[in-house]
Amino acid sequence: MPIPEDVTGEEIDKDVRQELQSLPKTLAEDVAKNLVMVARLIDEDPERAYAYSRIALRLASRVAAVREAAGFAAYATQKYGEALAEFRAARRMTGTVELWPLMADCERGLGRPEKALDMAGAPEVQKLDKAGQVEMRLVAAGARRDMGQLDAAIVTLQSSELASNSVQPWTARLRYAYADALLAAGREGEAREWFAKAVEADRDGSTDASDRLAELDGVEFTDAFVEDEEQDQVQDPAQDGADRDEQGAQDEDKD
Repeated sequence: MPIPEDVTGEEIDKDVRQELQSLPKTLAEDVAKNLVMVARLIDEDPERAYAYSRIALRLASRVAAVREAAGFAAYATQKYGEALAEFRAARRMTGTVELWPLMADCERGLGRPEKALDMAGAPEVQKLDKAGQVEMRLVAAGARRDMGQLDAAIVTLQSSELASNSVQPWTARLRYAYADALLAAGREGEAREWFAKAVEADRDGSTDASDRLAELDGVEFTDAFVEDEEQDQVQDPAQDGADRDEQGAQDEDKD
């Protein structure tokens, strides 16, 4: 696949660049450029990001950063079996536990929520940083919901991180998940309160909490362009009658 001219490979993280030093220089540059494309496209065009990740994987499958990038790209395209395999490979190579929550979520994606819950209770979770532990809590709550255990999902999300007034990178998503679980359980009033709290914390628009809140408040959004098109299609009855009279006169002239 073509690489844009503005991509040099130098854009990648310095730790990844250091990993690639084990490869021949030209090969390392090619792999780096493909990894840059994965990072650039994974949100806006995950299928293309996945394609670039496969090229990087073909070129350097023994580099942990490449396996991790391939895992993220597969995860973004809901290829959970592939993603899990790549995350496991990266973990074996690095020995770290950072990918543990993502691996558990892949188990959910594969229809194995019980396995995800087992992973949520594993010793590896205690080795995660705070962000990783919150992510694991979100995955565990999702697994509970997969199994139809709404009350258990709500309890799983109740934590010091949820109760805290300080805003962290995970706060909006945690509050959103809690609000969504409350709503699924029919606790609409509490859900509205927590969607509002999610909006307060969602500084970069990472969730659609504002839309969910508006929906609960009965606010409907209309597309102005659609309205204009519909208006154009509704003809004035008086004009419609005039058009028919004009057509009738033309028919009489022909006779």
